[in-house]
Amino acid sequence: MIYICFTEQSLVKRIPIMKSLLRVLGYLKPYKTGVMLTLGFAVLTTLLDLVPPWLIKVVVDRLVDGNGTSMVYWAVSGLIFVYLTRNFFNHKRIIFNNRVEQSVVFDLRSEIYRSLQRLSINFFENRSTGELMSRVNDDVNYVERIFIDGVEQVVTAVLTLTGITIILFYLHWKLALVALLPIPFLVWGACKYTVKAHSRYHMVRERAAKMNARLQDSISGIRETLAFNRQPHEIERFEEKSRDYCNGTLEVMRLWAMYSPTMMFFGSLGTVFILFYGIGLVRIDEITVGSLVAFIGYLALFYTPINQLHSVNHMLQHALASGERLFEIMDQKPDVCESPDAKLPSTNVRGAITFDRVTFAYIKGKNAVEDLSFQIEPGEKIALVGHTGSGKSTLVKLLLRFYDTDTGEIYLDNHCIRNLKTSYLREQIGLVPQDPFLFNGTVAENILYGNVEADPDSMKQAAVAAHADDFIRNLPNGYNAIIGERGVKLSGGEKHRIAIARAFLKDPPILVLDEATASVDTETETKIKEALTHLMAGRTTLIIAHRLSTLEGANRVLVMKSGRIVESGTHNRLIHDESEYARLFHSQVHL
Repeated sequence: MIYICFTEQSLVKRIPIMKSLLRVLGYLKPYKTGVMLTLGFAVLTTLLDLVPPWLIKVVVDRLVDGNGTSMVYWAVSGLIFVYLTRNFFNHKRIIFNNRVEQSVVFDLRSEIYRSLQRLSINFFENRSTGELMSRVNDDVNYVERIFIDGVEQVVTAVLTLTGITIILFYLHWKLALVALLPIPFLVWGACKYTVKAHSRYHMVRERAAKMNARLQDSISGIRETLAFNRQPHEIERFEEKSRDYCNGTLEVMRLWAMYSPTMMFFGSLGTVFILFYGIGLVRIDEITVGSLVAFIGYLALFYTPINQLHSVNHMLQHALASGERLFEIMDQKPDVCESPDAKLPSTNVRGAITFDRVTFAYIKGKNAVEDLSFQIEPGEKIALVGHTGSGKSTLVKLLLRFYDTDTGEIYLDNHCIRNLKTSYLREQIGLVPQDPFLFNGTVAENILYGNVEADPDSMKQAAVAAHADDFIRNLPNGYNAIIGERGVKLSGGEKHRIAIARAFLKDPPILVLDEATASVDTETETKIKEALTHLMAGRTTLIIAHRLSTLEGANRVLVMKSGRIVESGTHNRLIHDESEYARLFHSQVHL
């Protein structure tokens, strides 16, 4: 049964649980009409459920007395009418209940997904994809059970218990008191179960999330698993998480296995008490045989909703544990917040970039970039070079406001990026990463990601400019070809050219290239370079160079080391000096 049990030990725990329950039920507010219709038909169904035992009482009493045969037939006809009407109302209840439930579940899943979309990149870098998927899918499904069964069962059960209690006291108040003797034990048992079950259900949901995270990671890395012949190792790692989940579930089920039969036993004692006491009342003619039969019938109806409430309590603890995990995401504050008075300029920026004494650390006390200052003029092409970990990619993340600087500011033209709308800022920058991410869809859908409102002709023009049109036309179904998860059906060079076409379609004033010719053959590299030369024309370009042979066309080279710019100049000047750049260049030439 669902009871609010406040003891000194559990008061602090109970309050958050009640808040979570009220918050979940708050999703019903937009659908008040559907909820009222559902509950209305549930009430009618419940009221009709109270009629058959009374009609059966009439039939039994008439048969025992041997009088009123016609009344018996009228009572039987009434039973048929009640059953038909009750089932019709139940049909309507199910329809309205499912409409409300699906609407609420859609809202809940949509809100959790929207919450994920507004969070900063740091949130995702510290959590596994599988764990987040578990929350969006599994936890929402468990919360859904409250709307399918929970609310309605609680309301109908309370109504049934109230109605039957009134009828029992009307029939014979002493016998009614005897019937209710097990109730205190049921309340006590429900309180004990609720306190113990909640933490266990929370543990089960966490273990399920870890198992899903292990599964997602394993499937994503299936090529590496096969290449290194590590299938037994992966099976062992997955089974370890799966076993933890199963053991946690068994722990909860053991608690339920003790609780549910015990409560049903206490409930069934009511029937035993009535028979012992009721038979004596019949013998002294204080009640009729029909009244005793009706009493037993109503008592069966009385303990049915009590057992339903036990099941709802079991389901509720599971749902609340899931709900708390969902609300944890919804209440999460993004690390990068937009200013309430953020500006939205009416035109694109010219492309001037200024880093003014910028310092940033992923881990406190270990700066990724430190006291960094430089300027890029509109239309200028700047190359960032340096060893791995020197801070090149961090500059791009800061420019896109994936992270905010710890100290110092970054400017686009004369606008501090903290004071710009985040959507506007990111529309000004086009990114062609070293390892482009392609979605599991068509070629056209992936190119249109640069501008979802572009027409097909513009999309194809972007593909032509990126030297991608030729290979796309040779694919089965051309631009409508499905390319698989992360573009697995395409080569590395083909994925890069689709990423370049995406940037063409976006048409931003600022371009960031993260070594777009890495790990491709010479012929493919030539095509990509031609596409990039076309793409860079007239745009401010920031080139992150891992291979220094790709710096053709750069107006200036910025050399980074340990999060600082240690050298700046043209390729020709730096290559002839005793410089860090020269050492980097010669080390690659001699490889």
